[in-house]
Amino acid sequence: MTYQNIILEHAEPGIYVLTANRPQALNALNAVMLDEIVHACGRVAADGAARALLMTGAGEKAFVAGADIAAMKPMNAQQAFAFSAAGQHAARAIEELPVPAIALVNGYALGGGCELALACDWMIASERAVFGQPEVNLGIPPGFGGTQRLARRVGRALAMELVTTGRQIKADEALRIGLVNQMVAADALMNTGLAQARLIAAKAPLAVRACKQAVRRGLDMDLANACALETSLFALTFGSADRLEGMTAFLEKRAAQFKGA
Repeated sequence: MTYQNIILEHAEPGIYVLTANRPQALNALNAVMLDEIVHACGRVAADGAARALLMTGAGEKAFVAGADIAAMKPMNAQQAFAFSAAGQHAARAIEELPVPAIALVNGYALGGGCELALACDWMIASERAVFGQPEVNLGIPPGFGGTQRLARRVGRALAMELVTTGRQIKADEALRIGLVNQMVAADALMNTGLAQARLIAAKAPLAVRACKQAVRRGLDMDLANACALETSLFALTFGSADRLEGMTAFLEKRAAQFKGA
């Protein structure tokens, strides 16, 4: 598939980079871009050699500055429902990737852009990054999962404040409230993301996938069932060659050579 609004690159073995690529519109989301994101995530998920996905935006000003308001303005309720469903689908496609997804937020991440970043497993922010859910300024609530993922990331009270006031926050505040994991200089953002992706790629792939599944699914369960899920995943990895290699390498005091099997 040839993409019009995104770029999907195989940057290094096992490491993909997905770039929102409408810099002339601050990478604003339209229906085509949402469909392309879903398709690209499917390609990554289908690659058994994939180890991590980095997501960012083209240009220096924006990760994704939000949904395309000009495209939304003429929508009726039925069309808005379909657009919201498409945005939710794209966010779930990122969230449900079997490998870790890291958002590299290089500028504005507002509205739908913030929501797609929230669908990633964690975020690294440029010092120039700005976050917000300003939809109330347009007479609407967030529609791509922002009310739910933001509350799960920063807590109910902060999420309620941000979605009802539309207040935008800079990278340092986003770091303080736990919205992002790390803040770096703008020119170090991609290299920082690649360094983290390489760390992931060097680990046992089946174990990394089990970790993501345990954390993501476990948060939607009560503690007892979540711990039971963890026990099952722990036991399943004991049938892998990588588990034997990892423990053997540890005892032999050498670096493990993981094969993803």
